[in-house]
Amino acid sequence: MRLRFAPSPTGALHLGGARAALYNALLARRHGGTLVLRIEDTDRERSTPANVEQILDALRWLDISYDEGPISQAASAPRHAEVLERLLADGHAYRSNATADDVKAFKATHGSGHGFRGDPEDRGAVRLRVPDAEETVVHDAVRGEARFAHVHLDDPVIARADGSVLYNFAVAVDDSDAGITHVVRGEDHLSNTPKQLLVLEAMGAPAPVYAHLPLIHGPDGKKLSKRHGAASVQELRAQGFLPEAVVNYLALLGAGFDPEREVFSFAELAERFALENVTRNPAVFDEQKLRHLNGIWLRSLPAEELARRLEEHTGRRGLAGAAEISQEKIQTLEDFWPLAGFFFDGPVEDAKARAKVLEAPGGRERLAEARGVLAELEPWGTGGIESALRELVERAGVRPRDVFQPVRVAIAGTTVSPGIFESVALLGRDEALARIDRALAPG
Repeated sequence: MRLRFAPSPTGALHLGGARAALYNALLARRHGGTLVLRIEDTDRERSTPANVEQILDALRWLDISYDEGPISQAASAPRHAEVLERLLADGHAYRSNATADDVKAFKATHGSGHGFRGDPEDRGAVRLRVPDAEETVVHDAVRGEARFAHVHLDDPVIARADGSVLYNFAVAVDDSDAGITHVVRGEDHLSNTPKQLLVLEAMGAPAPVYAHLPLIHGPDGKKLSKRHGAASVQELRAQGFLPEAVVNYLALLGAGFDPEREVFSFAELAERFALENVTRNPAVFDEQKLRHLNGIWLRSLPAEELARRLEEHTGRRGLAGAAEISQEKIQTLEDFWPLAGFFFDGPVEDAKARAKVLEAPGGRERLAEARGVLAELEPWGTGGIESALRELVERAGVRPRDVFQPVRVAIAGTTVSPGIFESVALLGRDEALARIDRALAPG
């Protein structure tokens, strides 16, 4: 089995493209096949080195490996020209200067449903001859059989007058030359498939197995885009998602694995993936479900690994202690700093929290009492802090939050933080008491 992932380097890798890359990789690994990475870079204006690097960067981050490539489609221009000349010589293609108006005039004469047929000329663009009789049948491993009657197909332009070839021609030649046996891609390419099959037939080359994946939609049922939030791999990385979770979630978007499970490693996905389990219906990208799954993966990380990833994500160092006590409360790496940044940058300025907690009846009194018991505590540690503050709650006859929240607002500046006992312990005696003193100071 030989598969290919063939993105056009026009920007960041969209989630639909990432899922196609993943499904190709899963098939290759399950069947001991080969995955070829081909960069379809014939659009020289948009196919910049920076755009190519965005694709490679996304694949590296997702840890989706390939066996051959990256291969530049543009570098195959001499081969494309060779095949083009052969099709012209064999009568499978012809030159034509027909314009869009000529095509309209032809259809006005022959009927709007009749595909355009041109007359050979000495120069001009190159069109592939489509047989009037018969039909092209796409045997799709996901969608089933799709039939395209030739009478409705225009003779497609496969090369411009300057000799530069068009997408459908180049793709068919490249797939044939690479010995691709399976083409797994988005269903937006389905309309291209009969044209590519006609090129392969004219070349006398065998057709690969095609599998067109359902598109990814947002929760509103429309094609996924930036209006739904993250639409690319790089955006998900910036939002603090883990690559393992993204791979896990993308695999589940449109393919069945085990209804009793939601967490799978790449190796487990590869063991189970099958094209026959891919649905025909559009998959719905739900960022909340991804956050949930990401939280599971994040909590499974060893504390030191979580700290390493947080340090890489934030560009800060010395996060181990805060990472460990925050692990149960965050779903993404991006959640960490709003929750625990006060350890490093000082209490945040949350006037509403101060007014609600510290200025409430008894707020400052409870905080002063907490300061007193903490100042006397020996030794300093999470267990001792919890015991001292809970004893104060019982002695004062108040609710736990009447003591814990004033302490939290004093040290963090807001009402949200990691566990209060762990947070006070991590700050250390001197810093915790200094922050409480500042919160108690007049004004």
